[in-house]
Amino acid sequence: MLRTLDRYIIRQFLGTFFFILVTIMLIAVVFDISEKTEDFATMNADVAEILTEYYLNFVIYYSNLFSGLLIFLAVLLFTSRLAHRTEVIAMLSSGVSFPRIMWPYFLAATMLTALSLVVNHRILPDANRVRLAFEEEHIRATFNVREKNLHREIAPGTMAYFESFNAQDKVGFRFGLQQWKDGELISRVEADRAKYDSVSGRWTLYDAIIRTMGGEVDQISRHSELDTLIALKPSDLGQRWETAMAMSWEEINAYIDAKQKQGDGSLMPYVIEKHQRTSYPFATYVFTLIGVSIASRKVRGGTGLHLALGVLLILLYIFAMKLTTVAATNAGFDPLLAVWLPNLLFAVVGIGIYRQAPK
Repeated sequence: MLRTLDRYIIRQFLGTFFFILVTIMLIAVVFDISEKTEDFATMNADVAEILTEYYLNFVIYYSNLFSGLLIFLAVLLFTSRLAHRTEVIAMLSSGVSFPRIMWPYFLAATMLTALSLVVNHRILPDANRVRLAFEEEHIRATFNVREKNLHREIAPGTMAYFESFNAQDKVGFRFGLQQWKDGELISRVEADRAKYDSVSGRWTLYDAIIRTMGGEVDQISRHSELDTLIALKPSDLGQRWETAMAMSWEEINAYIDAKQKQGDGSLMPYVIEKHQRTSYPFATYVFTLIGVSIASRKVRGGTGLHLALGVLLILLYIFAMKLTTVAATNAGFDPLLAVWLPNLLFAVVGIGIYRQAPK
């Protein structure tokens, strides 16, 4: 049963959070419009499409992305205001313990965590799919223009290689295709250039050499131009890493499994995205614990000092998250630990600050 104090704190907590969220999103939309004014003037999308397909999903994505940090700021602002008006001291003097004061904060944090989990796993993938499709069609070209040194196992014993691949033109350079059987190389195809035809689904090889092993003498044939059907599509070679955000939980798991079987070594952004969908919402508890513990103490600097400490901790959290994800991407650090480690470290920091809070 919620008491008056609980309802008051929850109402102020959520009210402050949503006020900050709406304000920040309005500012973000205004800045984005000013940045893309020229794009909007030249594209063939009408105002309704821009608002419903782009900006509606833009707001959903960035609201969820920054929700943890905005929750932290909301807790700092609201609790610092309580401390400045000596309301925290009045609560403690009346016999209410500090853990009891924390209770409605964590109830509100649980509501926001549950909302973020639902958005991350069910709503956001569809929103990102529409937003990214709009960007692809009207704002920018497809995924990374050129990928380097791509190796793919397109079938058991069949390996494909591109020294470089231009995704926009669907052209690969220094193409190689090897077929292995019982640990022995039985054939090899090399081409200076390979171009994909999206209509027929076939590849055209230029300046190709086909070498077949197994006999007394290797058989070699040369072709200035050769059409061939290869079980490989440009989308199998790579795509914008943001497409991971447009995949549902089932899709991202299936994608990771399929690419692991192909020997794709560029899966780490997808694995990190998968784990972050759960780790980010639970950071709400950490931010709430730290925010209340810092802001509940009345100090000479007031809200300004609390905000300064809060911004410093936010920057440290972002730095820690970037550091661990880069370590997972480039240094082989476990991705599950990489996305949860900042939460665990700052939870320890939060417990330490909590012990120093006024009791």
